[in-house]
Amino acid sequence: MAAPAKTGTLLLCCFPGPESNKATTSLSSRGEEVDVIVVGFGGAGAVAAIEAARDGVEVVALDRFAGGGATAISGGVLYAGGGTRIQREAGVEDDVAAMADYLREEIGGVVSEEALQAFCRESASNLDWLSEHGVRFDSSLCPVKTSYPSDDYFLYYSGNEGFRPWRDRARPAPRGHRTFASGLPGRHFFEPLRAAALAAGVEVRSHCRVRKLFRNDSGRVHAVEYDEIPAGPARWLHAQIDFFATKVSPFVPPLGRGLRALGRVIERSRSQRRTLHARRGVVLATGGYIHNPEMVATHAPAYVRGLPMGTAGCSGEGIAMAEAQGAQSRHLDRISAWFFLNPPSALCEGILVDKSGERFVNEALYGASVGRALVEASGGHAFLVIDRALWRRARAQVGGGQMQLFQTLPALLNLWFNCGRAATPAALARRIGCDPAAIEATIERYNADIRSGQPDAMQKDERALLAPPYRAINCSLDDWRWPLMTLSLGGLAVDEANNGVLGNDGQPIPGLFAAGRVAAGICSNQYVSGLSLADCVSAGRRAGAAAATG
Repeated sequence: MAAPAKTGTLLLCCFPGPESNKATTSLSSRGEEVDVIVVGFGGAGAVAAIEAARDGVEVVALDRFAGGGATAISGGVLYAGGGTRIQREAGVEDDVAAMADYLREEIGGVVSEEALQAFCRESASNLDWLSEHGVRFDSSLCPVKTSYPSDDYFLYYSGNEGFRPWRDRARPAPRGHRTFASGLPGRHFFEPLRAAALAAGVEVRSHCRVRKLFRNDSGRVHAVEYDEIPAGPARWLHAQIDFFATKVSPFVPPLGRGLRALGRVIERSRSQRRTLHARRGVVLATGGYIHNPEMVATHAPAYVRGLPMGTAGCSGEGIAMAEAQGAQSRHLDRISAWFFLNPPSALCEGILVDKSGERFVNEALYGASVGRALVEASGGHAFLVIDRALWRRARAQVGGGQMQLFQTLPALLNLWFNCGRAATPAALARRIGCDPAAIEATIERYNADIRSGQPDAMQKDERALLAPPYRAINCSLDDWRWPLMTLSLGGLAVDEANNGVLGNDGQPIPGLFAAGRVAAGICSNQYVSGLSLADCVSAGRRAGAAAATG
């Protein structure tokens, strides 16, 4: 591998392998030497690269695949508020205090109050920073609550802001800033950052996989060892396998796993071992661990049956590599589980019941809140109870032009092929697997509160009387027709000021930084759409700037 022409260099490498479990200190021989190594070139890595490349620092980027990571296949939503340019154009009133009041309820104290306030204060300027680097946003305000808007709208309520009890504690405002493009525009979020990195002088080297971190005699992280697939047929095949595995995994998980296993064979058999030294520091930006079933089983066993989102790079190897060098991790037990009933919104007016026939969540909440309750409150066994009128309304909404294709297909599948009829409470009980008296009492309480004008027991606003014949949609974790999508939230413990990785003694490990889902951060308790990308930007900027200064 040819050395960069300049002495000041930033390198981005992606995804350590299994050998990272072995603690390693120093290298006996020197390889290529650069200024800063950033491990991973997804959203956080690209942001860190751009920020570190300022002031003449030369940048070289390596990625296990071709770059983009989970960011490039995401919905491209940035959670931003406090009065962003887009909010002002849409006529939305928001301020830093209201944003902080809402997020304080969601994040559960995973960051300090000072870090929360800083995140909210910098939110508008971080959106402007993205715009300056080519990411496009739009002020078309979605008029309805939805899990993800149609291509007509790009600013929306992406969390629980409009629901009780959140709206009683913080003035609500739409803060989901969707990248201005059709469909799921994560690629349109990432590609401008890639272009900005290249314009800043970043040299991208793809199909490289980091194996180890090294610390020198003073304890500073100063080098990495990685495997590179040389240019040629093997690299081309590796790229194609990753592309198709990412496409099919959400729909045919076994096929995705098989393809990725083949990709690992190519990595083992066709790679060449390289060594790189860092003069200033190493930034880890490798993503989370949701595609590592062993880690999920160890840290969050209740979520093993979920459908992992993200890419093959979200395998926890960055976490393991840092832990092998004495790093500590936090909140690894926190998983975001997504179960969106809306759209179609009519389904939210029904009731979700567990195996005892009792309700356990406000069905209209943001999908991550419903998903967590599905796992932790219902034990993974749940049915959505609606009636003929709601079923017909839901069918009409599916064809109403307010849904993306990825929302339409699951809705049709479940409305037509996962929706059993029940003429009586006893028949409904047989479908749900609960006591007939229990489900009849639950429905009666729900209807009685509506008739009498009483507030809903779960604080839901929109409700509909349920009348026989009923419909029951299986929402249990063992039913493949409505999978529970999962994403890991915890990661390496970091210094909130500069995202330096903390050791087991609570002190920063010299020369090591982390950003994105590999690190614990603002969304390590509960996920809100756009909060992860917002964390990639804020943490990536801190980590990149800190690593560049050494």
